[in-house]
Amino acid sequence: MTAETRDGAGAAPLAGTSNALAGTSNSLATRFGRALPALPGLAVLLFLFLIPMAIMVVFSFWRTNNDFKLVADWNLDNYARFFLEGTYLRTFLKTLVMGSLVTVAALAIGLPFAYFLVRYAGRWTQRVVLLAVIVPFWTSYLVRVYAWQAILGEQGALNQFLMGIGVISVPSELFNYDDPGVFVVLTYIYFPFAVLALYASLEKFDFTQLNAAQDLGARPDQAFRYILLPQIRAGIITACIFVFIPILGEFLTPTLVGGAQSSLIANLVVNYLRQAQFAEGAALAIIIAAFVTVVMIVFRKSFRVEDVVTRA
Repeated sequence: MTAETRDGAGAAPLAGTSNALAGTSNSLATRFGRALPALPGLAVLLFLFLIPMAIMVVFSFWRTNNDFKLVADWNLDNYARFFLEGTYLRTFLKTLVMGSLVTVAALAIGLPFAYFLVRYAGRWTQRVVLLAVIVPFWTSYLVRVYAWQAILGEQGALNQFLMGIGVISVPSELFNYDDPGVFVVLTYIYFPFAVLALYASLEKFDFTQLNAAQDLGARPDQAFRYILLPQIRAGIITACIFVFIPILGEFLTPTLVGGAQSSLIANLVVNYLRQAQFAEGAALAIIIAAFVTVVMIVFRKSFRVEDVVTRA
């Protein structure tokens, strides 16, 4: 074997290695280029959610001393207090009840509304009505809540109207700094979220299936229950998420409309933070976040929507 042959045989693997390294480098560059647009979003997620959440988790295991300073004394007292003191459990259960009632009300009003809009209204009418549904988002949340104070207050528009038509003789305090007023305002605030989610789902539904089911002998309620609801389940679950989950963090509406006696669980967190009891507030916030995570997992599993046509 000549020297040239030996040199050629040795150069071949080197050339192959160089090509492999170049291919790997190009592949990494391609992957980095594809991931580049996601970096700003990942940075926001990291610095505005993951890091603050990690700090809250750490603080929740510490305690606040008499000087309102955090002390790195690792314990579970902040979590135990939630389950052992009745005030926290009652407030949390009240929050769940309020969230459930508002969600049911939003669905009960929003589903017929979206159904009629999609099935019977023309395209131009749909756009106008949806614009009217979205218009409240153009104003501040705080302004809308204050507007409802002017409507539901003791000298508000509702009491003036009821006294004007003779239904009541003195101003009613039913909706003034009480739970019914909080329910009404929360239903108003989150109704558009439910309507938009249901409208998006109903818009994709083929309504001739309802006519076919009735032609085959199904009653209107049976066609609605067995044909329509299974196919818009994703929209119903999305509406539930958009309404129920944010109510777990509501503190402004209960404060302004309901007062101290209508506090929800988020109001307790705010009170802790205002009193510089960061460890207790962090523990309560982590419990709420854990519960929201469980609810989201349950809702996520419910997204398995079966096609009734295929199943049949």
